[in-house]
Amino acid sequence: MQWRNRRDSYGWIAIGLHWLVAVAVIGLFASGWWMVGLSYYQDWYHRAPALHKSVGLVLFAVLLLRLAWRAANPVPQAPGRPWEQRAGRWAHRGMLILLLAVMVAGYLISTAAGKGIAVFGMFEVPATLHGLPRQEDWAGWAHRWLAYALMALVGLHTAAALKHQFLDRDGTLARMLRPGARR
Repeated sequence: MQWRNRRDSYGWIAIGLHWLVAVAVIGLFASGWWMVGLSYYQDWYHRAPALHKSVGLVLFAVLLLRLAWRAANPVPQAPGRPWEQRAGRWAHRGMLILLLAVMVAGYLISTAAGKGIAVFGMFEVPATLHGLPRQEDWAGWAHRWLAYALMALVGLHTAAALKHQFLDRDGTLARMLRPGARR
């Protein structure tokens, strides 16, 4: 069983981390979009934010693990023409930067009043930066628009993967579904 990446294919850990992050990001975006439409008198208005924050903080830890794993493993050569490879690298960097920025903005929203964030009731992440003028408003604005930008880039990433898989038939999607799949 291929756990680690090789020069020609991804391993199970990289594949698992990729899909875990993908599902969490899409789920967090969907839950965030849904939450802003809730009214004060709905039960989930009070429960959903804590779940959203907990998943977001766990995702932050998973993202750090994913970055460490990527740094310790070879990255298989991307298919496509040189300009497509460069565009793919920049899109991946953009998604990582936007995801980190969304998380920082979410943290700043949640800690604006100086209270830490409980993670599934098991432990608390302390409020280290708080009390800035209109912190919750500015961080909320940034969290929302950075999330929209992230989802636009995720959509582009998905479209590119599907184009490579079904139009170019170069096995791109298969490489992120099972180890050893080659172009």
